[in-house]
Amino acid sequence: MPKPNALLAAELRELGDLGTDELRQRWTGFYGMAPSPRISRELLIRAVAHRMQEEAHGGLGKSCRRQLARLAEILGEGGSLEVTQNRSFKPGTKLIREWKGKVHEVVIAGGTYIWAGQHYRSLSQIARSITGTRWSGPRFFGLEAGQAAAKTAHGAADG
Repeated sequence: MPKPNALLAAELRELGDLGTDELRQRWTGFYGMAPSPRISRELLIRAVAHRMQEEAHGGLGKSCRRQLARLAEILGEGGSLEVTQNRSFKPGTKLIREWKGKVHEVVIAGGTYIWAGQHYRSLSQIARSITGTRWSGPRFFGLEAGQAAAKTAHGAADG
């Protein structure tokens, strides 16, 4: 039976109060081996918290684990992976951006975007409304970082 969210949240908060030895014991219980002596307390907390959440809410699905295993095999054999940016978001996806101390949340709803209770046709319209200046909406919401990195990598490879 899954833990109620409130109980899990309380247990996660308590991790910061545990000593390093207790965190190492929890790591060993979750991962089946002792952590490296050089692992920081912060990493111990994060790894234990991750496992606690994974047990409470479930981990990766079988198809995702299979895909990751295939990708690891390709990389292990010296292959490379082509990284593409998928602009297809499911309806209900939330884009969150902090601007000048205020958090802005946009909900993707099919062919439209909802921000501050209003419907917009593009992210650029929303970014312009938030900032008062012309912005690329995808860039403002951090969706173009992968493309810029890929272009830089291709440009460097092409010489």
